[in-house]
Amino acid sequence: MKFENIKTLGQLKEAGYTSISIKDELRNNLRDKLANKEQTFTGIHGYENTVIPELERAILSRHNINLLGLRGQAKTRLARQMINLLDEWIPVIEGSEINDDPLAPISRYATDLIKEMGDDTPIGWLHRSDRFAEKLATPDVTVADIIGDVDPIKAANLKLSYADDRVIHFGMIPRANRSIFVINELPDLQARIQVALFNILQEGDIQIRGFKLRLPLDIQFVFTANPEDYTNRGSIVTPLKDRIGSQIITHYPETIEVAKTITQQEAKLDSRQSNLVHVPELAKYLLEQIGFEARDSEFIDHKSGVSARMSITAYQNLLSAAEHRALQSGQEGTTLRLSDFMGIVPAITGKVELVYEGEQEGAATVALSLISDAVKTMFSDYFPKIEKLEKEDYESPFQELINWFFDQSGFELLDDIPDTLYKEKLDSIAPLNDLIKEYQSDINSEDSYFMKEFLLWGLVEYKKLSKYRLSEGFQFKDLYGSYIRDL
Repeated sequence: MKFENIKTLGQLKEAGYTSISIKDELRNNLRDKLANKEQTFTGIHGYENTVIPELERAILSRHNINLLGLRGQAKTRLARQMINLLDEWIPVIEGSEINDDPLAPISRYATDLIKEMGDDTPIGWLHRSDRFAEKLATPDVTVADIIGDVDPIKAANLKLSYADDRVIHFGMIPRANRSIFVINELPDLQARIQVALFNILQEGDIQIRGFKLRLPLDIQFVFTANPEDYTNRGSIVTPLKDRIGSQIITHYPETIEVAKTITQQEAKLDSRQSNLVHVPELAKYLLEQIGFEARDSEFIDHKSGVSARMSITAYQNLLSAAEHRALQSGQEGTTLRLSDFMGIVPAITGKVELVYEGEQEGAATVALSLISDAVKTMFSDYFPKIEKLEKEDYESPFQELINWFFDQSGFELLDDIPDTLYKEKLDSIAPLNDLIKEYQSDINSEDSYFMKEFLLWGLVEYKKLSKYRLSEGFQFKDLYGSYIRDL
């Protein structure tokens, strides 16, 4: 509708405008998008065949919605993107606190204004970006905050008695009339506050300090909740759950590829950092595998979950570790090293909840073990699998490399050595170069050094070599060589 010239109620009627509820508005626009095969929710990966179809069905059913899932599962992002399914502009009575529909006013202010001015009642236009309200459920939230209260200052200024409903100050929910209203972490909302939502969701009544108002509010409610909250902090009261039409369960990425796509999309990087540090594809996959290892770890509380934010912040730390090294050595460019993964430990320890055994081990130790586990899990995707028990006549493809370390007193890769020296040291291991040529012949030269380091770390995890953390780097040795030489 062309609204530029529509400024009064009479002009709106002449234009043929018809009122529609927000749930029907969402439904109609979603139907159009589905029919035109347009993408409804963008930038959200891994939900294409699970969460998004369920959410679309809930919208088509005109349901209030509860998104249930662990932290870092894009629940709030899904809710915020629902505004794209709203009409771009809607008419409202100008000056109305609760976005009154000009053809179906519900507030005392709007009805009185229309009685007084008739078709000359002024009309304003509300953009869809202003039709979204969000409230985080915290213990200090009151009924007055979300529903409303009597305003003594308004009563005094207008010289009204407290029996007059014009003394009411509306809360967040009435002010979100004809909008999407999101309550995040619903179980954290006190039970008595949840009770106050019953009639709003079902009958449209609100009660404020003895005033029983029949306000048929037109709101699309979206709630988010974490199943962990049901036992640790609170719960959703049963009658409220009964009034929520669809409960949609979210989940973490199911594949490394999806997880990598999310991290690359969400890790906001400084362009100077991106241009300075080259990141091999293997490093990106390894980073995501750490998140998968964390979700399976016996040291981490599975009920708490491992947020996708862990991989995002870890990736940022990873590039910062390489950037820090390059800046200190005066290099104009560098390639990520496996040793740079030591820089992601703070990102891991700050994002996981440990069980008792994990607390005993220590957060940093658990983080390092996750890195090691990820290397071990991915090793067989790139090199021959190493069995726990090998046949007596079996000749390992890694034997020459193991023998090379047997003849060395210790091979060191220090954290801050320049790239030229780093590459020289890895190139000096002839059997290592041969293995890369044989099993990773397609890899480009820039990524090959990360692959070489990955091979060494993998052999450590399979107990073929030993690795020691020095104050400034790592030392690799044959597993038993030093002991035998001492004998």
